[in-house]
Amino acid sequence: METEWEKRLRDLAAAEAELGRRQQQRPRTLCPEEKTKIRALGSDLRKVWTAPTTTDRDRKELLRTLLEEVIVAVVRPEHRAHLTLRWRGGELTDIDLPLPRSLPRGLRTSEDIVSLLPRLAALYPDEVIAGILNRQGHRTAKGERFTANQVGSLRRYRGIPRFQPPAQPPSGEVVPIRKAAQIFGMNTSTIHRWLAEGFIAGEQVTPGAPWQIRITEELRARIVEKAPPEYLPMLEATMKLGVSRQTVLQRVKRGDLEAMLVTSGRRKGLRIRVVDDQPMLFATTS
Repeated sequence: METEWEKRLRDLAAAEAELGRRQQQRPRTLCPEEKTKIRALGSDLRKVWTAPTTTDRDRKELLRTLLEEVIVAVVRPEHRAHLTLRWRGGELTDIDLPLPRSLPRGLRTSEDIVSLLPRLAALYPDEVIAGILNRQGHRTAKGERFTANQVGSLRRYRGIPRFQPPAQPPSGEVVPIRKAAQIFGMNTSTIHRWLAEGFIAGEQVTPGAPWQIRITEELRARIVEKAPPEYLPMLEATMKLGVSRQTVLQRVKRGDLEAMLVTSGRRKGLRIRVVDDQPMLFATTS
């Protein structure tokens, strides 16, 4: 009976996850107020493009939205390229760009890893950081899995200090993933998912050993049955901040946004803290 009950619970969790995924993919109709805001934003794209809070990733997403096609004609003897941009709506723009005469620089580590590394280095040693980056699907500039030596080399190259253990041992009980799932009333698969996405941090006695979770008061405060009003579901948070779900998750991992995990009710999942004075993606300074 216990085995059958656990199987039913797993089936229920899988069905709820699939329902949540389908709900997020369902198109949503914009209200008149949202349409007005979008039209106002589209009337001054230069201001959006040059805003100090607009990142290169944001500009790429903006271009993908506005551009229908890019035609490139390379004139190698003259070291130049002619670009024809076809915008959505039919407008054409011609651009001539010089081509570099020297070979491109070597491989570079992704911006996501570079921005995430200082925060991880303040909390974990190099071997733990390597495990976190590998679980999140990151790879080195050469496409390899991270090792402690590679993390250390990247950290020193970027001038990031090495992790220093605290003078006093950290608080909280260290438990296996299965026990952590029992404590928080969720499936082990959920713990593994949030561990991989960086919402929950894990520890290893040695590299390759099973992952364990340190149950601290700070972690308990982030896993709740009901979040405060300023913590919005992921879809609402992306609309209010004006960024994609991937961008929100990256900001949560970097610590730029606060998040809670709701474990009960019809709409389980992450809640993102979005307040009225939260800096918007396209905010400008005077």
